[in-house]
Amino acid sequence: MKRFSFIVLILITAFSLRAQDDVSFKVICKKQVVVGEQFQVSYELNGEGKNFEAPNFNNFEIIGGPFSSSSSSVQIINGSVTKTNTHTYSFYLKAIKEGKYTIPAATITVNKQKVKSTTADIEVVKDNSVITESKNSSTASASGAKDVFLEASPNKKSAYIGEQITLTYKIYYTIPISNLTISKAPSYSGFWTKDVTDNNGVLQQSSIVKNGQEYHVATIQEIVLIPQKAGTLTIDPLDISCIAQIRQERQQPKGYDPFENFFGDIMGSSYTNVKKEIKSQPIEVEIKQLPTADKPASFKGAVGQFTFTSKIDKTEMKSNDAFTVTYTVSGKGNIELLDLPKPNFPPDFEVYDPKITTNTKNNSYGLSGTKTAEYVVIPRVSGDFTLKPTEFSYFDPSKNKYVTLESDKYELKIERSANEGSSGIIYAGGQETIKVVGSDISHIMTIGNLKKTGVLLFASPLYFIILIGMIVIFAIALVIHRRVNKFNHNQVLVRNKKATKIAKKRLKNAYGYLKIKDQNHFYEELSQALWGYISDKLNISRSQLSMDTVREMMSGKNVPEDIVNQFIELLNSCEFARFAPGDPDKKMEELYEKGLEVITKAEKNLN
Repeated sequence: MKRFSFIVLILITAFSLRAQDDVSFKVICKKQVVVGEQFQVSYELNGEGKNFEAPNFNNFEIIGGPFSSSSSSVQIINGSVTKTNTHTYSFYLKAIKEGKYTIPAATITVNKQKVKSTTADIEVVKDNSVITESKNSSTASASGAKDVFLEASPNKKSAYIGEQITLTYKIYYTIPISNLTISKAPSYSGFWTKDVTDNNGVLQQSSIVKNGQEYHVATIQEIVLIPQKAGTLTIDPLDISCIAQIRQERQQPKGYDPFENFFGDIMGSSYTNVKKEIKSQPIEVEIKQLPTADKPASFKGAVGQFTFTSKIDKTEMKSNDAFTVTYTVSGKGNIELLDLPKPNFPPDFEVYDPKITTNTKNNSYGLSGTKTAEYVVIPRVSGDFTLKPTEFSYFDPSKNKYVTLESDKYELKIERSANEGSSGIIYAGGQETIKVVGSDISHIMTIGNLKKTGVLLFASPLYFIILIGMIVIFAIALVIHRRVNKFNHNQVLVRNKKATKIAKKRLKNAYGYLKIKDQNHFYEELSQALWGYISDKLNISRSQLSMDTVREMMSGKNVPEDIVNQFIELLNSCEFARFAPGDPDKKMEELYEKGLEVITKAEKNLN
């Protein structure tokens, strides 16, 4: 009995110790709402706490709260006991005016110590929506013309070439809906696009009053558009379909939650399931040319707000020793499309092709991140050198002007190394200061009478055989060198030959994410494999790619129509598979297999 009590005591102690580990207190809310929208803010505590103190929501109207809830779970894995307690404090707020705000931190007492939650940034934007009603006329009278509709809201209607536009698709509904699927995706002709949807495959709902009617609203997708040409560009509608569940006998209670059975099927005599086809409104955007006045020579198309820095690993070394210099552009804008400036190195410096690294952060605020060029350089001569500053220019739309930044200047001191070469060249900053050392003629020493010994190789049969062999080897090497050089200079051929290899590498990365069930990275790698393959294979820049150009170019290469349709369908599936219902693991497996199949078929027809 004592032994049993001792074991129970150990388990209770383990529970309490594990429950106190890894206590976190965080705030959860949407990143963007519109004026008048009602939304939820939750403070989640992973642990035990008391005396919750709510923050002051100065810039929002409190509709209700705080509402508290809690849950707990216990896991025993290989004798290790883990107990998790989660407490949630929720508020319902209403956005009042436009602007960027911070959801403040709440406080709570944990183990007699006050703990602050994290904070969150949220943007309140103007409601620029235009209601597009359901096209299904057969059901309009049964369910009402505006019970479900889709809208597309750009954050701006006018922009420069290269300037980011964030396009948000939202669905509004007053009745339960399910089986939400994409019927037709826009081609976004004239735009480079990036999907920045950040919902982890789960649609989050909120409430809003629009035109005097209260709606539930959920964000379906967020796309960053970067225009590539000037003029009036039209964004085609997004078509979706869903099952609307119409209750015939009585109205829904006021507090009904349509997402309670979002992907379920509510059966019963009081409900009728009706399929609805809805689409967003077409949007026209005015795209302006970049100003030509005061455009710097170093401008290469960067648009946004950026910083430009450089660093070098050493400034003192010996000749033939390598050093590394790195140039980094950071900021918000078309970071993936911009070209980094090329520095000018002194003569007699051997410079290798730079290693380009791009790290981006994608969210509803647009694209931001860094792009880095790392150069490995080998000075072949000794002397004192100056690595002059490198210029980077960009256009800032908020200031409507060009901005030019400079990297640091570096003074290099290169000492002569033992293997620099017999010429003994020393470079001291200019052509006129080149010096040659070690050129004196040494004293001639006499060594007595010389006489011929042994057999001479010169003019012998072996000599001619060796000579002919060297000529043949040289001729073969010259032919190979010219072919390789021609191949390397033909960038179109290089891209074409490497397209499949790069696509397979992307697919391998996608398979790795498939195994760990990372949906976002899986779909990104699979999409990049498809877009990258067709870009390299057809020699089309990424910025010019769209569904229409892919179809047109593949058809022009006499690719069978069924393969073209499979390729386009798979591209659409990658964009929207994360929002479709069903088993996500099975869905990822199917798309991966289709990716392998469609690239293999395309390769056979494009070679």
